Amino acid sequence: MAKKALGRGIDALISRVNENQREADIINKISIDDIIPNKFQPRYNFDDDSIRELAQSIKENGLAQPIIVTKINENKYEIIAGERRFRACKELGWTEIDAIVRNNISDNKKLTIALVENIQREDLNPVEKAFAYKRMIDMGMSQNDIAEYCGKSKASISNTLRILELEDDIIDGLKNNIITEGHARALMQIPDLEERKKTYQKIISEKLSVRDVEDIAKQFYSINNLDGSKKRQSIKKTPEIIEMEKHFESKLGTKVEIKPINETSGKIIINYFSFDDFERIKNKLAD
Repeated sequence: MAKKALGRGIDALISRVNENQREADIINKISIDDIIPNKFQPRYNFDDDSIRELAQSIKENGLAQPIIVTKINENKYEIIAGERRFRACKELGWTEIDAIVRNNISDNKKLTIALVENIQREDLNPVEKAFAYKRMIDMGMSQNDIAEYCGKSKASISNTLRILELEDDIIDGLKNNIITEGHARALMQIPDLEERKKTYQKIISEKLSVRDVEDIAKQFYSINNLDGSKKRQSIKKTPEIIEMEKHFESKLGTKVEIKPINETSGKIIINYFSFDDFERIKNKLAD
C-alpha cells in the first residue's frame, strides 16, 4: 500500500527546483530490476566497505528514507537521489525498494540534485566536485546558479573549478588521495609548469606539507620577480605608458601595470586580490 512520505533533506531541494509539482509525496514499492542509476551521478567511485556498512544498518533498522526516482519509460525509473541506499538494498538481495516518483525533472536538475546530495554528506572528492561543476556549466548554468543551488559562495565554485587547470597527473594524485586539496591549491600558485611538476613529485617523495608548498611558491615568485626587475631596470616607462596605466586602473578599479620589455613589446598585468575581485574584473573586460 502506498503511504505518505515526510519531506526532508535533499527532498526540500527537489521541491524547490520542481515548483510545479506540489502534490503529496507517495512512497511506492518499485522493483529494483526496474531502476537504473542517475546518468549524471557526479561520484565516480563508491566505496564497497561503506556500502556494506550502510546495508548492515538498513538490515538492522530498515530503510529510513525512500530513494527518489523519475520515470523514463513505461517500465524503467532513473534514480535522482539515493544511489547509495539503492546499492545497499541490492547488496542485501532485496527485490523491491521504497521510492518516491518525481516527474518533469530536467537533466540540469538531475545533476544538481545528485551533486547537492553528495555535497551535503561531504561525500565527493575535490576532483569529482570540479567535474560536476563543469558539467553544470556545460549544461548552461552560470557559476552564480551553481553557487545558489549548492549553498556555496561563487568564489568557492571558481576555486574548485581551477583544479581542472592542473596537469592530469596532479589531478589523478588528488583524486586518489596522494595529495590533499590544500596541496593542489598551493600548486596552482606556481605558474611555471616544470617547477609545478617538480614540486608535485617532492610532495610525494619528501612528504611536503601544504605550508612547504606555499613557501616554494612564494620563493619562486620572489626569485622570478628579482630576475625580471634586473632585466628591465634599464627600460623606462614613458609618460604615455604611465598615463595609460592610470586610464586602465580607472576603468577596471584595480592596480594595472604596463611593463615594457623592449621598444615594441611588453606585458600588461591586471592585479586582483580575491576571487570575487577576479570575477568583477572579468565581467568588466567581457562588457
